[in-house]
Amino acid sequence: MRGTLNRGRRHRSPRLASLSINRLLPNVLTMLALCGGVTAIRFGVQQRWEAAALAILIAAVLDALDGRIARLLNGQSKFGAELDSLSDVVSFGVAPAIVLYLWVLDAAGTFGWIAVLAFCVCAALRLARFNSKLGDSDLPSWAYNYFTGVPGPAGAALALLPMMASFETGPGVASHPVLVGLWTVAVALLMISQIPTFSMKGLRVPHRYLLSVLAGVGLLAACLVGAPWPTLCAVALAYLVSIPFSIRQFRRLRVQAARVQATAIAAVVNLPSSPSSP
Repeated sequence: MRGTLNRGRRHRSPRLASLSINRLLPNVLTMLALCGGVTAIRFGVQQRWEAAALAILIAAVLDALDGRIARLLNGQSKFGAELDSLSDVVSFGVAPAIVLYLWVLDAAGTFGWIAVLAFCVCAALRLARFNSKLGDSDLPSWAYNYFTGVPGPAGAALALLPMMASFETGPGVASHPVLVGLWTVAVALLMISQIPTFSMKGLRVPHRYLLSVLAGVGLLAACLVGAPWPTLCAVALAYLVSIPFSIRQFRRLRVQAARVQATAIAAVVNLPSSPSSP
C-alpha cells in the first residue's frame, strides 16, 4: 500500500508556479487592448463612430504600454509575446477594417470588401514577419530603433484618418467610399513594406530639453482635450511626414556601419605578420 502511494506521488504532475504581478501586468494590459478592439466593432455596429475610433486608439495606447512595462518590470515572456501578437491582429487589423466597412466601405461594394480583406491580411502578415524576427541575432545593432514597415497600431490610426477627419469636416471627400478604400489599401501596403520607420524604443531626451518636452506633452494633452480629432489627425499626418526622414536616417546609418566595417576589415588585413621564428 505504501509503495502504491509513493508511486502516486512520483507520477503526480508538478503544480504550476504562481505568477508575480510584475509578469502578469503586461498581459493584463494586452487583454485590455484586445477588449478595446472588439468593443470598437460593437460601437461600429451601433454606428457610434467616434466611440469606435476612440476604442481603437485606446487599444493602441495600451499596446504601447504593455511592452514597455514588461521591459521595466522584467516581465517579458514567450506567452506574452504570442498573446500580444494575437491581440494586435484583432485590435489593429480586424477591428479598424470592420469599422471602416460599416462606416462607408460597404457602399463601395466588392472593392470595399477587398480593401477590408487586404488590410486584415497585411496586418497578420506584418505581425508574422515581426514574430519571425524575434531574437534574431543577425539583425544589425544599429537598426534596433527601427521597424520594418508601419507597425500595427500606427497602421490602424492611419487607416482611421479619413474617419477622424470627417468628424470635423462632415460628409465629403474624406468619407468617399472609393477614396477610403484606396487609402485603406495604401496603408495596408505600408504595413508589409520594407520601409524603415522609427520605433522610438531607444529615444532619449537630453537633459537640457527635458522641460521643453514636458511642456510639449502638456500642450498636446490640452489640445487632445479641447480639440481631440484635429489633434489626432495632426499627429497621424506628422507620423506620415516622419517616414521620409526615417528612410534617410536609416540609409545614413547603414552607410556609416558599412564604412566602419570596411575600415575594420582593412585594418585586420593590413596587420603586420608575426616574425618567423629563427
